[in-house]
Amino acid sequence: MDFSFTDEQSMLRDTVASYLADNYAFDARRAAIRSDAGWRPEVWKAFAEELGILGAPFSEELGGLGGGPVENMVVMEEFGKALVVEPYMGTVVIGGGFLKHSGHAAAPDLIEKIIGGEAIFAFAYAEPQARYTWQDLKTTAVKDGTGYVINGQKAVVVGAPWATHLIVTARTGGGQRDAQGVSVFLVDKNAKGVTTRDYPTVDGQRASEVTFENVSVGVEALIGAEGHGLPLVEKVMDEAIAATCAEACGVLRRLQEGTVEYTRTRKQFGVPISSFQVLQHRMVDMFIQLEQSISMTYMATIRLSDEAHARAQAISAAKVQIGKACRFVGQNAVQLHGGMAITDEMAIGHYFKRATMIEGVFGSTDHHLARYEALSFGKAA
Repeated sequence: MDFSFTDEQSMLRDTVASYLADNYAFDARRAAIRSDAGWRPEVWKAFAEELGILGAPFSEELGGLGGGPVENMVVMEEFGKALVVEPYMGTVVIGGGFLKHSGHAAAPDLIEKIIGGEAIFAFAYAEPQARYTWQDLKTTAVKDGTGYVINGQKAVVVGAPWATHLIVTARTGGGQRDAQGVSVFLVDKNAKGVTTRDYPTVDGQRASEVTFENVSVGVEALIGAEGHGLPLVEKVMDEAIAATCAEACGVLRRLQEGTVEYTRTRKQFGVPISSFQVLQHRMVDMFIQLEQSISMTYMATIRLSDEAHARAQAISAAKVQIGKACRFVGQNAVQLHGGMAITDEMAIGHYFKRATMIEGVFGSTDHHLARYEALSFGKAA
């Protein structure tokens, strides 16, 4: 496999890295997540108008830069290094993914708004009883004339406080956990019957509990075929997991590099603790975990274009490695820094929090190990 980047992809990385270095310092981020809004709309506007990166994974026909999953990977890795909280994942990766893969009639117009920074999406899929099973749904969408009426509750909808649109999974048929009967809908967040309870997450994001009470939507709100939405959900979620793995690589790099830098300045017995062989071995192990994670992420991203079975295998393999690395690198970074690592004033603690959350997002290490086993050997996950 060729893991080298094109000139355009390298330029994209340099552009994002340069902007974040100048405009997304740790103290500025810390102030933003403590504010009432929880983010900086001016940064999102800059992503759209100055950098143009919100169009990175969309075709030129849709007004984008002609990229795809690799461009998402490049952007998300740089976002991980700066702990960016703006909703690129929910809007561009997930929202844009549903629109471009489904062939939805409104996709060109909505993607144009995404690229321009006008439309912000959040994916309302998780339910309290479901854990990591996409099709375990109590939320229902019942036909009513020419449209549907949605009722149900969604948990931990990341980015919902800032969203203009929600992408919602609901059951239009079958039993609660059946693969058939899953449908996907596009819902205006301000629609009558949609209520949210917003809150901050431990890693500096914002999320909502979203309740749908007799929310009426037209037939045009349906994304994909009625009752056959699960393959589309799985495809988009695999792309989201690959992008999350890329973000994790950026987070892990900062944890590893920050730890090495700290041990060079922290002294014990008159010498830097980086000279202690036991600590050198531990930091080498951290570096190995980082490099393995990068390699697995590249491989998974490239294989997103494979058929569903091979794609899912590659994604779960990468997520297992990312989960293990987040735990190992994060915990050792804290141990080598000491107790001050988990104070709010130290950047390393914020990276540790994000790494800890990534370990479980879109499926824990155990879940993806079971999924990989099921895909490889045919056993029930």
